Amino acid sequence: MKDNRGSKLDANGESIPKGLTRRRMLQGAGGLAAVAAFPARSLAYPEPLLAQDFPAAAPVSDLTGRLARYMVEARDRSLPANVALEGKHHILDTLGAMVSGSRLKPGEMAIRFVRAQGGVPEASVIGTKMKTSAINAALANGMCGHADETDDVELVTKAHPGCSSVAAALAMAEREGRSGMDFLRAVVLGYDVCCRFLMALGPNLVRATHRSAEGYGATFGSVAAAASLARLDEVGMRYALSYAAQQVSGLWSWTQDTEHIEKAFDFAGMGARNGVTSATMVQAGFTGVRNVFDCEHNVLEALSSQPHREQMVAGLGARYWITETSIKTFSVGYPIQSALDAFFILRREYGLNVDNVERIVVRLPADGAGIVDNSAMPDVNCQYIMAVALLDGTVSFANSHSREHMADPQVRAVKQRVQLVADRKLMDPAAPRSGIVEVTLKDGRTVSHFTRFPPGTKQNPISTEGVNAKVRDLMAPVLGAERTAAFIQSVNFIEDVRDMRELRPLFTL
Repeated sequence: MKDNRGSKLDANGESIPKGLTRRRMLQGAGGLAAVAAFPARSLAYPEPLLAQDFPAAAPVSDLTGRLARYMVEARDRSLPANVALEGKHHILDTLGAMVSGSRLKPGEMAIRFVRAQGGVPEASVIGTKMKTSAINAALANGMCGHADETDDVELVTKAHPGCSSVAAALAMAEREGRSGMDFLRAVVLGYDVCCRFLMALGPNLVRATHRSAEGYGATFGSVAAAASLARLDEVGMRYALSYAAQQVSGLWSWTQDTEHIEKAFDFAGMGARNGVTSATMVQAGFTGVRNVFDCEHNVLEALSSQPHREQMVAGLGARYWITETSIKTFSVGYPIQSALDAFFILRREYGLNVDNVERIVVRLPADGAGIVDNSAMPDVNCQYIMAVALLDGTVSFANSHSREHMADPQVRAVKQRVQLVADRKLMDPAAPRSGIVEVTLKDGRTVSHFTRFPPGTKQNPISTEGVNAKVRDLMAPVLGAERTAAFIQSVNFIEDVRDMRELRPLFTL
């Protein structure tokens, strides 16, 4: 039917704009005819009416489908031995950050907030007796995981995959009663999807538009981990990815947060919550867009001016990003890791102490130096951390987080000896977080050391014993020595855990 201008009319007599076919009408209406065919809680996802009745060439790449199919396969795929080992290291490291973070202000506030929400007791909040919904638990545990600078970091994307992916996976594993092996595979998948999503967008392109690449990666890593443990089929995975895409958000304004509270939400709690929300909504029968990486207005084109689409699936099943993610030796901002390593090497070699050192010059890549230059947060303040290292000969978790210690007159005096230089010559993509420390002694000598790759990187890996020692220091003050030892042992052999809920007594109080 046409109107007097020759325009087509729809069933209600409204004009259909030129170029708007029946197929595009169905797309624009959200595929209502197809949605009506699904029961409210159906977990079966038949092919949509659109594809059956109106054959059309599918996108050549079908990027969404390739990723969704891999996500289904990954939950039963055997992990190479080195990948499984790194997975256990990063899980333990992240859980240690969560336990210690539950006693820091961002974690305490997250716990208080979630406690007030109530919720079905599906999953635990670490370091408490509380059980709440998986969504709430993911939010709280994620914020605990990034309550400070203890968690891991991937150096190419600058993402922090663990604090969100592990939080989402733990909540879903408890909710569904999944095994330790299921949990391990889900976490590995989370790291893969988190980092690949940012590589597809271009992490520097994201940041160039004032947005937070960390928040973007957190949501996609979390949805992958959560959807794996929800055991969604391919179509369910497609829907979950679309719901994750709709929730992706985050501004680079987190750099203005002086208390690490919003930063904990932006980097971890928000993404973990988004991922679990997406997976559980699809579990409940929610349907959505099946090709969010390929359709008109797709997520890559929406969020990047120069997307590299194939990076989303490049090397799936062969390149595992968890093996490329760095564990921090010190519980401080990552740009400071190389500087501390270099300083302690010099200290051991030359017997450096507060009485024989005249001046310390720290040279860091310019982008990292800007983050840690006299920050209001002690653990992200390079000058303060180097002063503590000189005074104490070590950097403890307690002192690296103490505002009182940072205000101590003696510390402030020593801090004046430390100069930070933002060195553009050190901005090397192959070694993005290197550091040079030059120490001038009171006898006139100058000594220096260059750490290209800090301990915990893939080029300078940390051992199982090293991870255990770090986590023991983080957990024991909260859980006690005996429970901490049992927890570390269980995670080191997580493939033997039949149901992740069995570990609850070890990480709850």
